[in-house]
Formats: sequence, structure tokens, C-alpha cells
Amino acid sequence: MPACPTLGAVQPPPFAEILPSGSVVTEVVPRSGGSLHTVHEVRRAGADPLIVKQYADRWRAQQRKEVHVYRLAAGVAGVPQVVHADDERATTVLTLIRGKPMWEHELEPAAVRAAYRRMGEFLAALHRISLPAYGHLTTEIVDPVADNVTYVRRIFARQLDEFLAAGGRRDLHDAVARRVAADEEAYAACTGAVLCHNDLHEGNVLIDDEGTVAGFIDVENAVAADPMTDLAKTLQFDPEESPEKRAALFEGYGPLPPYGPERIALYRLYHALELWTWFTSIGETARLPGLVNSLLRA
Repeated sequence: MPACPTLGAVQPPPFAEILPSGSVVTEVVPRSGGSLHTVHEVRRAGADPLIVKQYADRWRAQQRKEVHVYRLAAGVAGVPQVVHADDERATTVLTLIRGKPMWEHELEPAAVRAAYRRMGEFLAALHRISLPAYGHLTTEIVDPVADNVTYVRRIFARQLDEFLAAGGRRDLHDAVARRVAADEEAYAACTGAVLCHNDLHEGNVLIDDEGTVAGFIDVENAVAADPMTDLAKTLQFDPEESPEKRAALFEGYGPLPPYGPERIALYRLYHALELWTWFTSIGETARLPGLVNSLLRA
């Protein structure tokens, strides 16, 4: 990566030296970020704009994970490409995907269905990336396990403990635990881990001005797991339980593997536990009754 681009009529941004050679910076626009990082759109004369993400020191590991996952998914359409990663500065330069999160648009029903079909296509493409083991993903698979039975038991045990510690109902905890034990044949049918986005909801789907999907972002929750966990989480994020969205998602994804519906149903319980615990921790109570209803299905 070259040392320094050419600058236009703006003050040199602090990350100027990691931009591509010959970049003429015309504008630096703050974009939405968060506690993990700040985000800027860097506009350049005669070249496509770029996204620059600068991570807080305590979140450097998340920056390295993002770079690793985006590089794993580099061949999947709609994923930002890593232009440069500076570990010392905890800064990543990415290609810009134009658009706003889906939930910021008022889309016609046909456009919503088209978006969910595209989400299904994206997940199907992502799931063609095989990984050597199941486990939490950073720049490697943490505490890898070779089979899905061990992995599913482990993640449910941990999440059920966190659910109880956050004040969750014992009867729901016990019902889900029984369901995990009873459904072992279903999740044992998953014979290999794949790259899972693990957070594909309407906030992470970018829609352009024409109302079509431009791309997908936010891989900070990515895991090496059963592909059905991704479909389950996308469905669990829809509080309205829209049959149209579900049908479009599955249409885009294509045929499900053996025990696919059963695996999705089980992983929805996991995501309901996860979301209930998270929303409880931040004091967001509006979604809790719906999540309890999901857990009652166990």
C-alpha cells in the first residue's frame, strides 16, 4: 500500500496515508458508527469513494475478525472488499456499498419480497464456503469442535445458563433443554461447518435508491456453524412472522438439507434465548413478550 495519496481541497484526514496511491480526496463524510468504531466515507476525484473504519483500541480484535471474514467471503456478490487493513492503527479501508439499511426504506411489498429472495441467495452463496470445524470465529476458529452435536450442545448450555442468570423463566429453560436433547438426530445431520453471517437482518441489508439490494454488511457476529442457523436468525428477527418474507427467503436460498426445517426450528429457540438475554441486558423490554412466545414453542 502506497505511502500517501494526493489531497484536494480538504484537510488531510488522519488516515490519508493508507488510501490507494494517487487518491485525490475531495470530501470526508462521517457515517454512522458505534462504540466499536468510527466510520467515514472518503470521496475521491475520479475514483470510487471508500469506507474507512477506525476501531477503538479495546475492539482491535473485532477489526481483525472483520478483515478475516470479508476476505473469506471475497467471492460472494454484495460483500464489501478489503482495500487495506492497518493493524497498527486499527483501521480498515473497504469498498463502499451505496445504500441505506433496509429498515430505513418504505418498500412496496414486491420490493420486500425481492429483497428477501436476494438475502436467501446471499446466504446460499456464503454457505458454500466450508470451514474445517465448528466454533466461534475470530481470525481462526476458537475452541473448534469437529461435529455439530458437540457444538450445538455447547452453545445451548452456555446460552441457557445466561438466560437464567438474566432472570429467565426456569420452565422455559427446562423446556428448551429437553428439546435440544430430543432433536439430536436433526442437528446431527449437519455434516460440515460453513461460514455463517449470524446477523442477517434488515439493518444489515443495504438498499439503493431504486429499492433493490445493493449489498450486505456487519460480519462481526460471524461463526463457523450449521448453515441453518443463519436462516433461523433471519426469521427470528422478523417480529411479524411474515409468511411472504419467509417464502421469499427460502425461494432465494434453494432446497434445504436433510432435517432443514427441524434444524431451523431448533436454532430459532437458541436465537430467541440470545435475543431475550441481550434485550434484557440493555433494558429494551418491547420485544421480550414475543421472544417468550417463541420459547413457548419448545
